[in-house]
Amino acid sequence: MDFIAHIRESDKEIQSVEEHLLGVKKLAESYGEKIGVKHIAGLAGLLHDMGKFTLEFRTYILDAVNNPDNPPRRGSVDHSTAGGKLLFELYHNEPSPSLKWILAEVVGNVIISHHSYLHDFLNPDLESDYLKRVFEKDLKSYEEAKRNFFVNVVSEDRLRLYVGEALTELESFILKPSTESQESKLMFLTKFVFSTLIDADRTNTRLFEENKSIEPQLESTVLFQDYYEKMMNKISSFKEHKDANTTINLLRKQMSDRCEEFAMELPSIYKLSIPTGGGKTLASFRYALKHAMEFGKKRIICVVPYTTIIEQNALEIRKIIQDDTSLLEHHSNVIDDGNDDDEDIDGIVNKNQKLKLAKDNWDSPIIFTTMVQFLNVFYERGSRNIRRMHNLSESVIIFDEVQKVPVPCVSLFNCAVNFLKTYGRSTLILCTATQPTLDFVEHKLELEAEPEIINNLDHIIEEFTRVKIIDRATGESYTNEKLVHFVEEKIEEVGSVLVILNTKSVVRRLYELLSDYEDISIYHLSTAMCASHRNDILGKVREHLAREEKVVCISTQLIEAGVDVSFKCVIRSLAGLDSIAQAAGRCNRHGEWGIQYVYVIDHEEENLKHLKEIRIGKEISKKLLIDLKQDHNCHGGHVLSIDAMKQYFHRFYRELETNLNYPIAKLEKNMTELLFANRKDSSYYVANKHENGTALPLFIINSYRTAANHFQVIENYTTSVIAPYGEVGREIIAKLNGNETIENLTQLLRSSQQYTINLLPYEIQKLTQNDGLVCLFDGKVWALKESAYSDRFGVDIENESGFGDSFI
Repeated sequence: MDFIAHIRESDKEIQSVEEHLLGVKKLAESYGEKIGVKHIAGLAGLLHDMGKFTLEFRTYILDAVNNPDNPPRRGSVDHSTAGGKLLFELYHNEPSPSLKWILAEVVGNVIISHHSYLHDFLNPDLESDYLKRVFEKDLKSYEEAKRNFFVNVVSEDRLRLYVGEALTELESFILKPSTESQESKLMFLTKFVFSTLIDADRTNTRLFEENKSIEPQLESTVLFQDYYEKMMNKISSFKEHKDANTTINLLRKQMSDRCEEFAMELPSIYKLSIPTGGGKTLASFRYALKHAMEFGKKRIICVVPYTTIIEQNALEIRKIIQDDTSLLEHHSNVIDDGNDDDEDIDGIVNKNQKLKLAKDNWDSPIIFTTMVQFLNVFYERGSRNIRRMHNLSESVIIFDEVQKVPVPCVSLFNCAVNFLKTYGRSTLILCTATQPTLDFVEHKLELEAEPEIINNLDHIIEEFTRVKIIDRATGESYTNEKLVHFVEEKIEEVGSVLVILNTKSVVRRLYELLSDYEDISIYHLSTAMCASHRNDILGKVREHLAREEKVVCISTQLIEAGVDVSFKCVIRSLAGLDSIAQAAGRCNRHGEWGIQYVYVIDHEEENLKHLKEIRIGKEISKKLLIDLKQDHNCHGGHVLSIDAMKQYFHRFYRELETNLNYPIAKLEKNMTELLFANRKDSSYYVANKHENGTALPLFIINSYRTAANHFQVIENYTTSVIAPYGEVGREIIAKLNGNETIENLTQLLRSSQQYTINLLPYEIQKLTQNDGLVCLFDGKVWALKESAYSDRFGVDIENESGFGDSFI
């Protein structure tokens, strides 16, 4: 009898369970080998679909094929528990905790979770969802599945030999020196192995569905050599520029050369502190290429705080490497799979299954993504996020504007970075003009003793002075009406003005007040616009700036970090000192106008009630400005000095100390407790005894799924929607509404990154009420109707933009 893993949609060809398990095992081994857990990952691949070795599942899948209009109920046959149950039965039978216990728990949880997300070993209700599956659940066909597995795939003796190899790897993994606790190590190991299984399973299934035998291997070494030569040609061309010998350009060259020199240092965690406008993007990419070639790294990943920086930095690098196919921009998750928690009719590839199989695993040699997406890989629910985790290993990862790590995520960020350094064999660069102090937490970064790449920072910062900060915040406040007059004054005086305010609503109102001026070009930028839309606006702004025409741009903070624009005047609403420094980087960026002015104002109409970090940052900055007004020599003598920044971050993190470990108010616990608590100290575990007084038969007692369910980098959980902006945006939505191949879906999902917008729950609710949304793939993908998107403001939740609006 043929036991069936999958039936191909096109020709009804059968993939046997044996073929699928051995194929997934081989792929998982190759992914796991990157961090020395080849056999642990392979074990998950070998056993994940053991439950398909039954007559019951064979009947189930054939019924689904033969009765597409009336298929059997999804999940009516459990095929993912059997492999985890086998491991528990064979290796969790000793009287006290051992390496075998740990292996059975790590791999067993991965197997039973591969259609949803990792289960809790012990949840806040003092129940073990893991034990319910592998120990308590009665699988009526379990013995049949086990018997057929040992006959068709591997004998029990050979399995034990393979497990022996996995146990050796596990011992080495646990004993590897690290500041992380054993519980932290096991959490990351479990998630890494889960990543290898999810990606291997979906890749093998996709290859079968596409009738392909192998996945092309990434030839990063050859690519990086080519990119490096193009990079050096670009840098050499700078010598011919008429301004090549200005102080700022000579400093840029000096710092870029230093990055190349430092690239020969051993992989670790380092700091790259380059002043705003110092050529950070090219210098860090030069470092990354040289280091990747020297130490055999597979990919270069740039992690930025905002999608606007992705757009610009990716374009800058793309122009140099001249290779569109090898650079991935990943702004957000277009597909929502966070609530998947069932046994699909696995084996039948319908339209929704194609979404799961589409490549979305960060396998490109160069990736630009956001801090939100980086943290989601480790901590957010949904298999699509964690699928990417194994591809973060053997990489050079550059964190641009690292001071923007969300405060509740500082400890979680540090732990993830430490794991990638110690186990993932990656090099990590903390890159910014305003280095934060990330040590005000229990879980600290494992930095080198001398982590700074750039020498003599005080001198460089002084030489890079192009602006003077004017304090208009400590003696008066501004309304939008008053600000209009100030903008009018400055536009007549210097010609180009950038206004950065803290809230979207105030930005929009100011734009509306200024938009009637006929002889001045007024532009508005907001996260309510998709990336492609913002790019078009920034392109027009740059054209005005290049022609030295009168232009005003009003924006939220999205423009202040990494966007290459240079205005003669910047007006910044009072916020954190790091934000003021970043805003200053948009003024006189290349020092072409001597010294120009950045005005810091206090805008009284901004409601910061729900923006705690901005509010606290504003309060601290105001106190520092008052100090400087009273004593010009304190805090290093000016508000952007290294001393002032250190003082700012010290006060900022101290003020938010209770938030640094991601508190979960509902559970009265921190995220770090759920993920890293040990058996001895856990109130959950100590309180949860059997009637006879013995503890639960568990070594790991952490709550992986509960933690993931409560994790949101952005405090209010957002939903990604695709905007019908321009012909391309509308075409993407139309094609996603069709029946595309997996290969075409992969390309469409990548293309849609430029057209996605993240909306808050109330915005989704309002758009739903006003019939402004289109539902695709049974609610896994959402798009805006054309009438719900405006070329002036972006998303229109009232759905009243009409079809008359032009789409550039």
